[in-house]
Order: sequence, then structure tokens, then C-alpha cells
Amino acid sequence: MLYTRRRASALIGAGISAPALVGLARAQSYPSQDVRAVCAFAPGSGADVLARSVAERLRPLMNRTIIVENKPGANGNIACEYVARSKPDGHTILLHAASATASNMYLYKKPPFDAVRDFQLAATINRQPYMVVIAANRPWKNLDELTAHLKERGDKASYGIANPMTAVLGETYKKAFDLKAVQVSYRSGPDGLNDLASGTLDFMTLDPVLAMAQAREGRIRILAASTKDRLSVVPNVPTLHEQGAKDVDIVGWWAAHVPAATPRPIVEQLGKWVTQVIEMPEMREFFAKIGGEPFVNSPDASQRLFVREVDVWKDYVRVAQIEPQ
Repeated sequence: MLYTRRRASALIGAGISAPALVGLARAQSYPSQDVRAVCAFAPGSGADVLARSVAERLRPLMNRTIIVENKPGANGNIACEYVARSKPDGHTILLHAASATASNMYLYKKPPFDAVRDFQLAATINRQPYMVVIAANRPWKNLDELTAHLKERGDKASYGIANPMTAVLGETYKKAFDLKAVQVSYRSGPDGLNDLASGTLDFMTLDPVLAMAQAREGRIRILAASTKDRLSVVPNVPTLHEQGAKDVDIVGWWAAHVPAATPRPIVEQLGKWVTQVIEMPEMREFFAKIGGEPFVNSPDASQRLFVREVDVWKDYVRVAQIEPQ
């Protein structure tokens, strides 16, 4: 609908401000061009699979081409900075773990963005545990046996990580059981799988998308999940907490991020579309398949969770004694 001067005058007279009117007009024409959905990790990674699944279902709702752009590097910082500095018009969306965005505020000495100042969350997407895994050909049947092996190996043991969440999980596991295993960082989770299979790595900490897929193929065994309580979608996976790492409760959750200055009507419209997607039956099945649960929140509730998550990660990094890079 076009806003004529007469209609604009009438709306302003009814108490709607001129800036709000402009935002409303933008929202009604949104999106007016192709949309870029940015993924912070490489093609084929668990993050990429999730981002593309959401983007594919957003296309018919937005009635625009959605181009998925992979911008891996610096544990997500490259993608986050790119979106934070993009035009705040809703046409560049970061589909990423908000928990990871928050964590980078403390995993880096000088992060290239400020999570709370630079981003507005339009909607949450899902929540999920992260996993401690070993190669299927290794002899250990549970976390106790892996822990005993790692204690014997001391600093000759090693493990692989590929993002901030998996890094914190690895360090938290080490701290809980006084282990000395050396961390090896990979560009993406799949990049470390050959080293895991060959025995170069003793274990990995993985996102659930990759972990569940690899477990179904019989390539790995999942020994523990990072959440305090078992999630309904992975009821047979014991948690670190119940296996002796008391009070460990690391929950990864995804959200649609846009630049903070994005007009409110656009944020709300995008949030409605994202929520429609994650409430689709096939998406619920998809989340269950990758070890996650749908997580629905409004823009305001999402942003409150995000602000709290930034504070939580300050404590996670301190407890895990991770030195900022």
C-alpha cells in the first residue's frame, strides 16, 4: 500500500509519529530485494546445514531469493562483523548461534563488534546441547573410561574443537576432571574428523548437527551432552553433569540477528516469518534429527535472553580459565 500525503497526515493526526510511519511503510514493502542469509561457518558444517534449512523455508514466506553466504573464520567474528556493519534494512540476516555471538565478547580481547550494541535479535530458532564424542573404533564405552585414558596420557592427549561453544565445552570438561589434554582448533567440525578417526585426536567436542549425523553413520560415539538435564530429543545421551561434572549447563541456541538500527516493523515481520518456519512440522522433525528443540521467542524476549547470555558467558570463560585470544 502506498502512503499518500493525505493518508500520512491522517495517520500522524491519529497519533502515529512520522518516523514510525516511515518504518511501517518500509515493513510493508519488505523485502524489496534479494536477502542474504549469512552463515558463520564453512559449507557442510553443522551450522551450514541448519542455516540453509531455515533459509530454504523462509524463501516462500518472504517471496524473495535468499542467498546463503558462508563467511567462516575467527570463530564466527568475521560473519558477525560483516552483518553488524551491513545496511540495517533487514536484507542481511545472520543465522547463527546467539550463544556463540555472546561468547566471543569474552573469548577475544578485542572483538570487532559489540554483541548487545550492534545486534537486534528478530527471533530465536532452536536450542541444543553440544557433545563430547570419540571415534567409533576407539575402545572406550563411556565418559569414565575416556577420562581415565586422558589422565594416563596427560598433556600428550589432544582434542578437537571448531567453534566457541565446543571450545568452552572442552575446557569445562578438562577442568571438571583435572585433565591436561591439548586443544586443537579446526576451521569446521568436519575438518577434524579424519584426525579423530586416525587416533591423532583422542576426542572432539562437536555441535549436535554434525555429531548426530556422524553417530547415525556409525563413525563416532557420543559420550556426553553439555546441558545439565537431558533434552527430550536426545534422551539416551547422558549429560556431563550427571557423570560428575557438576553444574555444567552449556546450552547452544540459535537466532536470527540483524543490525541494531533495523526499523522495528521490519524486525517484527522477520521475527514472525522465522517463527512460522520453526513451527513447521518438518522443522520440528529436523531439529529432533540434529539433537535440538524448537525455541520460540518474540524480538523483545529474544533480546532479553541475548543480553543475559552475554553476562553468562563472562562466567563460563572465567570458570573454564580460557585466555582470551
